[in-house]
Order: sequence, then structure tokens, then C-alpha cells
Amino acid sequence: MGAMSVRPDTDAAAQQAAGKAPHRAGFACFVGRPNAGKSTLTNALVGQKVAITSNRPQTTRHTVRGIVHRDDAQLILVDTPGLHKPRTLLGERLNDVVRTTWAEVDVIGFCLPADQKLGPGDKYIVKELAGIKKTPKIAIITKTDLVDSKQLAEQLLAVSRLGEELGFEWAEIIPVSAVKDTQVGLLGDLIAPLLPESPPLYPEGDLTDEPEMVMVAELIREAALEGVRDELPHSIAVVVEEMLPREGRPADKPLLDIHANVYIERPSQKGIIIGPKGKRLKDVGTKSRKHIEALLGTPVFLDLHVKVAKDWQRDPKQLRKLGF
Repeated sequence: MGAMSVRPDTDAAAQQAAGKAPHRAGFACFVGRPNAGKSTLTNALVGQKVAITSNRPQTTRHTVRGIVHRDDAQLILVDTPGLHKPRTLLGERLNDVVRTTWAEVDVIGFCLPADQKLGPGDKYIVKELAGIKKTPKIAIITKTDLVDSKQLAEQLLAVSRLGEELGFEWAEIIPVSAVKDTQVGLLGDLIAPLLPESPPLYPEGDLTDEPEMVMVAELIREAALEGVRDELPHSIAVVVEEMLPREGRPADKPLLDIHANVYIERPSQKGIIIGPKGKRLKDVGTKSRKHIEALLGTPVFLDLHVKVAKDWQRDPKQLRKLGF
């Protein structure tokens, strides 16, 4: 039988009297330059796909929370967009989202890929982190499966020195590989004691508090990003217009109709997304439908359309319409 999590009405004092450590619950976020492995790590900790992962920078646009349920703690992971020097209005808004999130979480995990030298982007982020005094900060060396032990040792030392230079000490420094599931559990063990004493904040079984329509849009967007030429990653937005159960279906054979629009900035990009004879768009539909069905636990009919929203990244009205 699985262990039960402590219910909100349990008194912390009673637990301590019974010789049991009080339950903890709180928020943590992973930060790092784009493509530092933050989303993959979130998924590995939660054990189910909740955050969009792509090997292109700037693919996480929404704050996707993954929820890790443990016997001793509940960890709510907030996945922020990568902090970067903004070039557009969208970029500025994303940076504001990042700083607001940092100020509100209980623990910050700084992600640094093991296979890449500490660069100006990393230093920029850690410098910003140094300004957030009270929040404990953990340095996480990601993608350790890509390097040998010597390279890993150098990276651990470099990140430790960077903290010293900026006048703060990391609460922990830990190497992990989300892909190989190395030390991912240990990372959870290190974060849990840093959270405040609290009953669970979400019911057991919840993996994310992100509205389903937003998660579905993210899954479609991830599929649309795959294999697309380099000029497109920033130019794709997905809006789910409606999700409705198909009428007249027997109870044991439900079908969910999902109508979604994939927005791009210029008419010339339409052909890239649709592909010859519509093949690419069909692939996007097939691939995302599998993930959506796994997420929602029901068969899905996915209706996808590609639309042009001219220069949406620079237009405040369009940004609002597309949910930014």
C-alpha cells in the first residue's frame, strides 16, 4: 500500500509528539540561461511530462508548476522563462515574470549545464540572484551524463567560486542528470528541508495547477517547434479555442474535440509549419495528440489551423490576446 501524505487538518505539534518530523510544503523554481535543462529537470522530479522541453532557447513562456508529492513534503515547482537581455516587448515581459517569481518562492535552484563553460549569461543571472538575500539558493549542475568526472569537478568548483565572488554561499551544490535519472531524487531530498512547515497545499494526485487548455496549447507548441528551421522558435504561439466532449458518444467511448490555432508572424512562415502537402502539420497533430491524450486520459480529436498574427511579439494588443 502507498504511503499517505499528511492531510491539511493534521496538527504539526501532534506529529512532533509522535516523533515524526513536521510536513513541509512550498515553492521552488529553477533558473538558468535558456536551454540549461530546467524543464527536463522539472519533468524528471514530477515523474510526468508537465513542462515544455525543447532544445531551443526561449520555449517556456508560461509558468508551469509541477507538483512533487512526498511523504514528508510537497514541492511545487515553478518553471520560469529563461532570464535574458530583452530585445522585444515580449522579452521584457518575460523578465518581469522571472523576477516576480523569484521574489515569491521558498527555494531557487540555479541550473548550469555540465558541458558548457560558465558564461556571461550565467554570471548575469547569478548576480541577480545575489540580490535576493533571504531565499536559499541551490546550484544544480545539469546534463552530467555529457561530461567526464574531471570536467564535472571543474564545473562544480567554478560555480562555487562564482557564489563567493558575489558574496553569498550556495545552500547546496549538486550534480544531476535528468535524462539518466542520476541524483534527481537526492535533489528532492535537499530541497524538502528548505521549505516552510506546512500541510500539503494541493490535493494528492494533482501534478500541476496550470489550466488544462494552457497545457494542451504548450504540448501543441512543443510539437510544432520540433524540426523547424532556426528562424521560427520565437514566432510560434498556440491558442486552444475550445475543448468540448463530442455529443452523442456512449459513456464508455468518450471523445474530446479540441480546436486550436497555431499563430505565426508572417505569411511566409505558413508553408514551413504546414509542410509539403500538409505533412508537417499532420505530424504535429499526431505527435501532440498522443501527449494530450496521455495528459487528459481520454481520446482526442485535434483540429489544428495555422493563422498569421502579424508581428505579434511586438504588439501589446496581440500579446494580450495570445495570453502574454
